[in-house]
Amino acid sequence: MELLRLLAAFVLFLASLVRAQAAIDPLGHWEGTVQIPNAELKIEIDLVKNGKGELAGTFGQPAQHVKGLPLSTVLADDTSVRFVVKASEQPAAFEGVLSADGKSMTGTVKQGSYSIPFSLTRTGDARIVQAPKSAAIGKELEGTWNGTVEVDGRPMRLVVKMANQPDGTASGTIVSPDGSGVEIPIAMTQKGSNLTIEITQTGSSYVGVLNEAGTELVGAYTQGPVALPLTFKHAVDVKR
Repeated sequence: MELLRLLAAFVLFLASLVRAQAAIDPLGHWEGTVQIPNAELKIEIDLVKNGKGELAGTFGQPAQHVKGLPLSTVLADDTSVRFVVKASEQPAAFEGVLSADGKSMTGTVKQGSYSIPFSLTRTGDARIVQAPKSAAIGKELEGTWNGTVEVDGRPMRLVVKMANQPDGTASGTIVSPDGSGVEIPIAMTQKGSNLTIEITQTGSSYVGVLNEAGTELVGAYTQGPVALPLTFKHAVDVKR
């Protein structure tokens, strides 16, 4: 009986050793395509470990000027990799398998009822774009700003947060609760009552003018050739 227990333990040890040897590091810069009907969509994925040692990454789509969009989920198990892109209300879940040499990844991306193939090739180290740092902004701009933009006849909420930092710079984020729900870093430039927000990850921008009361930013959101009117209202802060 003791011999059987030893043999069983040895078999478990060998199995764990094989799994450890099979695990492949997915970190790096990946380029490839998603095979949509009658066309190939070029994409880029960058996978890294964050300050907590957890897997994280970004998504890029060069044709749409999307670069560095944060992934909402990244998981890896042996040769399997799963990451989720929330660029709209319906997230796109990528499930892939790494090749034995770790140089390529193939799988399917599922969005809603659709399931289509994708393939990626590792081309080097991850190219994570650092969060932009802007010059300090006026205190009247600090805080949370809420706005709604009409997209294809449908209202979409946007929330901008801006704050000055101890090092003399300013940082901010924008998020769409009705869209991806992912906070995206922004770059800000203030000139008097005029504010410009650059969202490089999506190739878009916002230019607005602060009213005299400091309660509204009135302007337009631009992405490519499309410009949409957008007014942000300063959220009420009991400390202000």
